[in-house]
Amino acid sequence: MTYENLLVEVENKIAVVTLNRPQALNALNKGILDDLSSFFDDVKSNDDIRVIILTGAGEKSFAAGADIKEFASFNAEEGKQLAAKGQERVFNKIENCTKPVIAAVNGFALGGGLELAMSAHFRIASTNAKLGLPEVTLGLIPGYGGTQRLPKLIGKGRAMQAIMTADMFTAERAEQIGLVNEVVEQANLLARAKEIAGKITKNSSIAIGQAITAINSYDKPNGFDIEIASFGYLFEEDDFKEGTTAFVEKRKPNFK
Repeated sequence: MTYENLLVEVENKIAVVTLNRPQALNALNKGILDDLSSFFDDVKSNDDIRVIILTGAGEKSFAAGADIKEFASFNAEEGKQLAAKGQERVFNKIENCTKPVIAAVNGFALGGGLELAMSAHFRIASTNAKLGLPEVTLGLIPGYGGTQRLPKLIGKGRAMQAIMTADMFTAERAEQIGLVNEVVEQANLLARAKEIAGKITKNSSIAIGQAITAINSYDKPNGFDIEIASFGYLFEEDDFKEGTTAFVEKRKPNFK
């Protein structure tokens, strides 16, 4: 799995995917977005990968927004297509990936960078992380899901204030309000992400995939129906038989 703008390292069923434009603070240009789209297509059928960790190259930035130079001259229709294609090809694809995606936020996660982190299933951050959606300072609003995902994570009022003021959250504040799950020293960030990922790989991948689908439906009218259907579906799977047999036999399950 080789990409022009990503570094991908796979070990112990965990893929560390690094945005690799450190000279531009890993800003999300078309190249990175294309590579992310391709990676999340490729990973669906790759049995060697069960958990994905997203991070940024260097110590300064996870992703410092989108590459403004690429769309500064766009008209209204081009702007709409930019947002729609980004959502479809990258951000929604990550959110709905049935393999867990952990964002390891090192340094700045601004604009599209924070939107990328929010599309992951959960986030951990380094102590030097700064997170925010500064689009109104450009005369824009977040266009890659920021107005939708941020309120779900931190509440409508806080999201309104953050987007309107363009203020940045420190890592400590982000943890307090639930934007990130935990904060660790930068030197320990990837190790902690891999520790969490390692715990996940020991559990049933098919059950985790169904859990992701159900949890992503928590705010939909049919959320309970999706949970019930997913719950029932798993009774026909080998992992259910292995998990319940291991429980009865008082041993650890060996999920395939």
